[in-house]
Amino acid sequence: MIGAMDLDLVKVREIVERALAEDIGAGDITTRLTTPESATVTGAIIAKELAVIAGLPVAELCFQMVDSGLQFSRLVEDGDHVPAGQRVALVSGRAAPVLTAERVALNFLQRMSGIATRTAAFVKLIGNTTARIVDTRKTTPGLRVLEKYAVRMGGGFNHRFGLDDGILIKDNHIVVARGVAAAVKAAKAGTPSNLKVEVEIRSMAELEEAMGAGADAVLLDNMSIPEMRAAVEFVKHRVEVEASGGVDEDTVAAIAATGVDIISVGALTHSVKSIDFSLELFGPEKTE
Repeated sequence: MIGAMDLDLVKVREIVERALAEDIGAGDITTRLTTPESATVTGAIIAKELAVIAGLPVAELCFQMVDSGLQFSRLVEDGDHVPAGQRVALVSGRAAPVLTAERVALNFLQRMSGIATRTAAFVKLIGNTTARIVDTRKTTPGLRVLEKYAVRMGGGFNHRFGLDDGILIKDNHIVVARGVAAAVKAAKAGTPSNLKVEVEIRSMAELEEAMGAGADAVLLDNMSIPEMRAAVEFVKHRVEVEASGGVDEDTVAAIAATGVDIISVGALTHSVKSIDFSLELFGPEKTE
């Protein structure tokens, strides 16, 4: 079971603060006009479909940043697989802040759980191989820390978080550097010893060039299954081999079977379907 300790809550607080400000603006007019200040409620957050949960710590933070007196109880944990209709958390306290925080909390939960659920589906499809599913930088601007966390909750792994924590020479870098070998050698010359130099290649000729220049890892870009198999055979475990491009639920098993080490899937974050959640209140009670 994986919990919130795997999430940078300092960065998350900044994200939640912006999201709440965007939604609430100058104030929740509807709630102010319709909800007695003294009313209290208890409500359940319910998964409306089969899901892998991700984002409960973020949802909790949404409620507590609107009113620190609200009580949030998790009934499951991030990384858990739940059926449709499952209660995943309870929230209780003053009705007004519960209603104000509801949408932002559910928005985070549904997006992150959608990513975790789709990641888990990919992981399951390659379960009989040694390949790993990883994400990409194709994330929603400003939400990368949450979306990459959700990938981990689904059983996947993170690739680079940003441009400053890994070297990946792509096709446009190669154009500017005037060739694969030149790009790899330049990167190796200025790279700290703790960073690998990975290079994107599109043919066996480029693969041979990359290996000859000392690349530490290669990314097979949009290669066919036979081409991937030949590339893996050529590399013979000397460096890490990543496959990317054209990866979906229909192709991932065949890609994994070629023997690649890593399969990067942009669709985990750039085109995922959110999971539907609802907050169902048990009804207001008057406090004395």
